[in-house]
Amino acid sequence: MIKWHEERIIPVNIEVIWRLFEIENLQRIMPNVIENKVIERKEGVVGTTYQQKYKEGKRVETYIVEDLEYENTPLKKHNKIGFTLAKAFEIEASFTLIKQSENETRFIYKGQNVGLNFLGKTLLKLGGQKNNQKVVVDFMGRVEKEALVENKSS
Repeated sequence: MIKWHEERIIPVNIEVIWRLFEIENLQRIMPNVIENKVIERKEGVVGTTYQQKYKEGKRVETYIVEDLEYENTPLKKHNKIGFTLAKAFEIEASFTLIKQSENETRFIYKGQNVGLNFLGKTLLKLGGQKNNQKVVVDFMGRVEKEALVENKSS
């Protein structure tokens, strides 16, 4: 199992950053997600399911993502998702934004990746914590970069 928990302060308003996590903007912060369509929308968001397609190299993986937790208040935005990838990994990730001030937001990205079978466990060991950490830091950097771009244009 690999776990992560990273935090950073982004010098942008919480609402501007939160917009990047909306379905129509998701590709800006997750460029490898080439398709994201709602399968079933639940009232209050929790339980809503999406079909996502993720492209890495020439391979495309299709999987179902479910919203496990959701909060949207003026001071805190939170979304936790879960999905099973290639029958080998069970992944949970949460994105939390906490308003520090009008133009400062704490971004918290937490998650875990569990190998479900021999293949999944082996691949996690081979990929390792260090490689996963790079993916996490790269993602957070992309969110910050896009938030800064969005902030200039709004």
